[in-house]
Amino acid sequence: MTPADEAKARERGLSAHILPTSATMIGVCMTVLSIGHLGPRGELRVLVDKLLAIDALLFLVSAVLSFMSLRPGHARQRYEWWGELVFICSLAMLALGAVVLAFLVS
Repeated sequence: MTPADEAKARERGLSAHILPTSATMIGVCMTVLSIGHLGPRGELRVLVDKLLAIDALLFLVSAVLSFMSLRPGHARQRYEWWGELVFICSLAMLALGAVVLAFLVS
């Protein structure tokens, strides 16, 4: 890798990793939503469904912000920072949904 390539890679930061990972996590949310329908119906399952649907949208926002940070412009670092923050919050929300779903499915 040339020094110019290394400089470009550093300039992109985490966005180059968050973008594809966010897209993958949208699929994970959809899979967990489907698995959740194996359990009994109830208010708690509806809550988990809504939580995971919102989580999928947050991962989409994270992917869009990461994509925007890869584009040339003056606000690249700000988009990257917001993309990272939304991504971490989305991961926490997915973990919460998984824990609730684990106790819901018997």
